[in-house]
Amino acid sequence: MTTEIWQLSESELLADAAAVSHQIQLLEARRIALVAEIDTRVSREKLGFPGPAGWLTSTTLLSPSKATKIVALARGLKNFPDIADAVNTGVMTVDHAALILTFAETPPKNLPQAGQDIARKAMIKAATGPQARTGRIREAITKLNDRFGGNKPPPEDTDRNELFASKTLNGRLVLKGDFDAITGEKLLTALSPLTEPRPAADGTQDDRSPAKRRADAFGHILDQYLASSDRPIEGGERPHLNLHISLRDLTDLRDSADADDITDDIADDENTRAADESDDDGHPATDRGAYRDLFGDGTTVGWLPWMGPLSRNTSRQLACDCVLTAIVMDENGNPINLARTARTVTAKQRKALIARDHGCAFPGCGKPAAWTEGHHIWHWGDGGPTDMNNLVLLCGFHHRLLHHSDWEVFIGVDNHPWFVPPATVDPYRQPRPSHARAGPHIA
Repeated sequence: MTTEIWQLSESELLADAAAVSHQIQLLEARRIALVAEIDTRVSREKLGFPGPAGWLTSTTLLSPSKATKIVALARGLKNFPDIADAVNTGVMTVDHAALILTFAETPPKNLPQAGQDIARKAMIKAATGPQARTGRIREAITKLNDRFGGNKPPPEDTDRNELFASKTLNGRLVLKGDFDAITGEKLLTALSPLTEPRPAADGTQDDRSPAKRRADAFGHILDQYLASSDRPIEGGERPHLNLHISLRDLTDLRDSADADDITDDIADDENTRAADESDDDGHPATDRGAYRDLFGDGTTVGWLPWMGPLSRNTSRQLACDCVLTAIVMDENGNPINLARTARTVTAKQRKALIARDHGCAFPGCGKPAAWTEGHHIWHWGDGGPTDMNNLVLLCGFHHRLLHHSDWEVFIGVDNHPWFVPPATVDPYRQPRPSHARAGPHIA
């Protein structure tokens, strides 16, 4: 019988927390070992993804970055048994293992093999046990890179250049970069004239912090680039900001009617529908109206292909100066049929597909729309038309998967794509909703 946590003594609480932490370390090590075996033995057709990272993201609560890190460890630890042993016995954290593995896989150019082995063993020792500190390991790696990194001094070594762009849970973007001196000089030179404090017309002091001024300047540079004509083609057109929003939400109701009257009308309409709708157990569905669009398909607020949902107010701000493409949608958020007899997807059809599928429609994928292609469900060569009910957006991998495996796709009664896995993945072959439609919905 399990003792309730509140019944444990202070000593038992401490002991149990330490024991559970050790078990978590061992479970993480086992997950890495399992992923390594999956990577080697399980076919990409059965996974439904180019590798285990996509499968992990789509079937577990892991984020894409965490799944990618696990796969990198699973592949890399095979070549370094000493690091793997420390992880498997639970004496080293996965984070420390990843740090040491990165050093072991990309050692300083002029560090001899014997030196690499000695350095790696020293790092493993430093990373072992509760007293291990990440800072000490990073410091050792930095010293080795500075001493054995090659002929170029660190400021001029372009091989070290990195830029990370990570979406946060609250819908923002965090950037982290490491650039050589020349690239850094270009960036700071471009930012400099745009980061000076700019008093208001009445002389009011610019109270923005230096960090805020740099962020505003960076946004201005992006605006100038996207407004220029010297840009490469992606997805059949030059990169530009795309915003998807329903006409209802784009229109400012206050300009066309009294807001209070409209609010009352909406409330009356919701109450009428709530009275008509009831669950089988007799409970009225009064809560459904208020939360009907909470887990909708993305058409009830502004939506950006890369960053996702955007508030109505900011969406309207963007719409003040834009090129508007009207796409008529049905009640399920599906574009009304844009029939074509040509083989290739037209620019307007592609916009409509993006409005419906958002990106790669394959369940669990969701790669950005710019990286997708239009797939004919009923193949063009077999007489399939190029219209909305015969098209679906897929990334390159899933496009090939649909053509060369037993995965199937069809347009459901909701006019959205549904995917049928092969029997090797699901013996019952239960259809799965597209990536944009997966998740909770309130009827």
